[in-house]
Amino acid sequence: MVELAISLTLLLVLTLGFVDFGFAFYQWNAATKAVQIGARLASISDPVASALTTAAPISNPGAPVAAGAYGPFVCTGAGSCTNGGGFSAAAFSRIFRGDTANTNDDTCPSPANGQRPGMCQFFPGLQRANVVVTYTATGLGYQTRLDGPVPTITVSLQNINFQFFFLGGLLGFSNLTVPSMQSTVTGEDLKSTSP
Repeated sequence: MVELAISLTLLLVLTLGFVDFGFAFYQWNAATKAVQIGARLASISDPVASALTTAAPISNPGAPVAAGAYGPFVCTGAGSCTNGGGFSAAAFSRIFRGDTANTNDDTCPSPANGQRPGMCQFFPGLQRANVVVTYTATGLGYQTRLDGPVPTITVSLQNINFQFFFLGGLLGFSNLTVPSMQSTVTGEDLKSTSP
């Protein structure tokens, strides 16, 4: 009985540990996919930093926009952008929720047929405050371009902990942070009506 109790305890910890680490790997994959989707939506949607469309220099029409000519505009889901970027809640919601309801909370409705999913549909439990969208001038586009500058857009996640069911309470794994992940793309038309 004693040997069975010891071996069964170790076997249960090992088995449930495999399950928890498998779920942690799933969370890591889901977070990676969420930033990829967020970056794609950010590249074809109106910018979260509303001042981005007029941020590039205009003194030499047709001249290239040099790297570092504006920004960077760093916008967080908390509702602010650096460099006087002006935060567009509607543009952020499109990245966070896709084409579903445009609200400023952490709810994540399922998209209807024909609607694009957002970041929260790929990573359940994601909150707006965890998402950071950065617009950087990296030498793309030209001055006085009709649709504004062509930024490089980075979507990243911050302050997310893995969710462990068994190991969190037993071995103290509840405070393990998901590694910083990001996805970077080049801005396209930056219009919410793009396909």
